[in-house]
Amino acid sequence: MIEVVWEFVVKPEAVPRFRDVYGSHGAWAALFGRYPGFAGTRLLQDATSRQRFLTVDTWETESRFAEMRRVAQEEYARLDAECENLTLCEREIGVFRSAP
Repeated sequence: MIEVVWEFVVKPEAVPRFRDVYGSHGAWAALFGRYPGFAGTRLLQDATSRQRFLTVDTWETESRFAEMRRVAQEEYARLDAECENLTLCEREIGVFRSAP
């Protein structure tokens, strides 16, 4: 299993909408869920900063994640553009595996 982690700083007025779209039953999870190897999304909110979030998307393998990105490229880009106005900044932290 791998975990793909992103960090977001959300516009104050957009926090409720962001939670809906990026949460475990939101639009991103729905997109990912149509592809083999997706195991779920977790949305984490910073305990001290209401506007800071992490998403953790779990995939069976990096190749399954890469395949989704390749096949869903157009829909991924469309959803990303729709969500652009919710955040002040975002960055991919990385792809992680459980340490032995």
